[in-house]
Amino acid sequence: MDTRLMDLLVCPICKGPLTHDHAAHELHCAADRLAFPIRDGIPVMLEGEARALDEPPSQPAPLSE
Repeated sequence: MDTRLMDLLVCPICKGPLTHDHAAHELHCAADRLAFPIRDGIPVMLEGEARALDEPPSQPAPLSE
């Protein structure tokens, strides 16, 4: 993710800073303990799409043959 974009993005709930978890493709808010997904290089900054950091990341659905 572009570092300039990371400088502009804040948590949509508390307006606090976010950290980028490259391995999980997520942005983390330490204050709210939420992880916002990054899909196709675009951060999804919706509260309804966030997961609690205490929950395991969702696994993509297996491809059916």
